[in-house]
Amino acid sequence: MRVRRVYDGPDASDGARVLVDRLWPRGLRKDAVPLDDWLRDVAPSNDLRKWYGHDPAKFGEFRRRYLQELAGPDARASLGRLRTLAAHGRLTLLTATTDAEHSQAAVLAELLDAGLAADAGDSGDAGDAACWANLVCPECGAVVTEGHRPGCQSGSSPA
Repeated sequence: MRVRRVYDGPDASDGARVLVDRLWPRGLRKDAVPLDDWLRDVAPSNDLRKWYGHDPAKFGEFRRRYLQELAGPDARASLGRLRTLAAHGRLTLLTATTDAEHSQAAVLAELLDAGLAADAGDSGDAGDAACWANLVCPECGAVVTEGHRPGCQSGSSPA
């Protein structure tokens, strides 16, 4: 799994290339970008995107709010599509943001990696095939298999 900017040219090791932004990237023609899919429904809501404004100081809170949005029904099908692509080979999540490390694509990559790791050791109770909401703490937004954030009152119980 990797995260790249959509403005960077395709790489032979990209595998499936999926744009995970709600808005089409400025300055690019749709027919000029090699993509396997554009999943707008998995992108942050317009309100969250505007609030965040790509301010790295807000990234922790952005991540928490975004993971809450991803637990909703609107993102379920798109998360399932990403999970399927990731399970069948290399997946590159594309975003137009300058700071891909502090973007929704980075949060998605972390969530997908955690979901795939949970599937590898699945005991049958890890949630349905298209949703990893059970891996996300509703209070601190952390992927619970990696531990809760300091000060989280939820302890070790998954969402």
